[in-house]
Amino acid sequence: MIGRREFMAGLAGTAAWPVVARAQERSMPVVAFIVPASPEASVRFVAAFHAGLGELGYVEGRNVVISYHWLNGNYDRVPSIMVDLVRSRVAVIASPGGGLQIARAAKAATTTIPIIFGVGEDPVTTGLVASIARPGSNATGMNFFMTEAVPKRLGLLREMTPKAKHVAVLTDPLVVQSQREIGAVQDATRDGGVTISIFQANSSREIEDAFAMMNGQGTEALLILGNSYFGSRRVQLATLAMKYRIASSYPTREFAEAGGLMSYGPDLADTYRQGGVYAGRMLRGDKPDDLPVVQSTKFTLAINLKTAKALGLTIPETLLATADEVIQ
Repeated sequence: MIGRREFMAGLAGTAAWPVVARAQERSMPVVAFIVPASPEASVRFVAAFHAGLGELGYVEGRNVVISYHWLNGNYDRVPSIMVDLVRSRVAVIASPGGGLQIARAAKAATTTIPIIFGVGEDPVTTGLVASIARPGSNATGMNFFMTEAVPKRLGLLREMTPKAKHVAVLTDPLVVQSQREIGAVQDATRDGGVTISIFQANSSREIEDAFAMMNGQGTEALLILGNSYFGSRRVQLATLAMKYRIASSYPTREFAEAGGLMSYGPDLADTYRQGGVYAGRMLRGDKPDDLPVVQSTKFTLAINLKTAKALGLTIPETLLATADEVIQ
C-alpha cells in the first residue's frame, strides 16, 4: 500500500507540464484538475476524484493523465491557468469543489473543452447552465446546497452553545450567494434569542482582523458561511477560533478535521467522486449537455471532541447521538 508521504510526493511530481507533454506524445487524454487548496489539504478529495474516474475504467498513468493545479487559496492565478489549459488542448477541465469563480473563468476561456464545476450557488441563476437537466453548453457539474443548510447549521450551533446571546457570521463578500445566506441567518434568528453581527473577509489578513473584532465585541459563537476560499484557509480559521475561544460552526467536515468545533454540510468528497465519474464519461465521449447537474443529497454532522473539551464545552447528548462523525 502506498503511504501518505509517497502519495503526496506523487501528486507534487505530476503538476509539471513536461509530464503532460510526454502524455500527449503517447496520445493519452489529459484531465486538468483545479483544486482551491494545497495538495496536503486535498488528499481525501484527490482520492475521491481518482475513485470516480476508476468507476469508468480510467486510471492515472495507464490511460489518462491528470495535470494538477493547486491554488492554495490564490484565485488570482485562475485566468492564466485557463489560458494555458486552452492552449494545451486538455481533454477536460475539472474543478468539482472550485466554486463559482473558477467555473466562470473556465467558461470564459473556452466554449469547446468540457468543463466540470462544483458550486454552492444556483448554477441556473448564476448563468452557468440553462437548466439543471440540460446544461446547454460545454459545462456541467455539481451543486452543493450551502444556503439551504444554513438554518440547520445555526440551530446545531445554538444547541451546542445554549447560553450564547451573540452570534457572529463570517462571509466572503465576493461570493454570490453570501447575501442569500445572510438572509437565511436573519430569518432563523427572528425569534429574538440571539443577536447577530456580520463580518466579511477575503484575505488572510482580513480573516485575522475579523476575528480580532469579534473578540473585541465579546463574540461567543460563530457561523462561518461556505465558500471555496474559506475552505483553503480552514486551518487558519480553526486556529483563530481556538485562540479567541469562539465556538464555531463550519460548512463541511474538512473544517472539523482541521480543528474546527463542528460542521454540517454536504459531503465534498462525494462531490469530487462524482466529478471523477463525469470526467470519465466525458473522456468516453459523453457531452456535457447530456449530463445533468448533480445536486447534493448527502449532508453530514461532524464534531471535534478535542476542540470542544479545549473550549470547555459540554456536548449535548442529542448532538452526539445524531453526529455522523465524532473526531477524537
